[in-house]
Amino acid sequence: MTVLSREELRAALAATPPLIEDADVPLQLQPNGVDLRVERVQRLTSPGLLGAADNVREPAAREDMPTDKDGWWDLHRGAYVITYREKVNLPTDLMALSRPRSSLLRSGVAIHGAVWDAGYSGRGEGLLAVLNSRGYRLQRGARVAQLVFFRLSAPTGEGYKGRYHGENA
Repeated sequence: MTVLSREELRAALAATPPLIEDADVPLQLQPNGVDLRVERVQRLTSPGLLGAADNVREPAAREDMPTDKDGWWDLHRGAYVITYREKVNLPTDLMALSRPRSSLLRSGVAIHGAVWDAGYSGRGEGLLAVLNSRGYRLQRGARVAQLVFFRLSAPTGEGYKGRYHGENA
């Protein structure tokens, strides 16, 4: 397994379908990944549920957080689900991991992400945790996370076909 270089990412972004749709390549392409921008922030409004069986799971309910007239969210300490602006199209020989941008960490804000499986397509989500007791201001379209892509030793065959395939698309 190897991490894709900037040159490999540039080629994948120009492919059909592109690795990431709706990306501003000069702004978002980094030496070891591609930045993702925040499009939506939601507050959790109920408990979630995860049982031992695959069919016993229910994500927490959510409600959209409003922005001010300039697209800013005023976030208090707590947990929020964010939706990324870009649609990601992973071929069956690539997987990705998301990491927060260091600017957030330096202000007491973290983004938690899961594995982006080979074959996944959609506008992914992450958990934004405001740990700073003073809160955080975030503007729609801000680059908040970076996807780092890994080439698998062999394609996975069918690829991801789970519940979240095509989400927010």
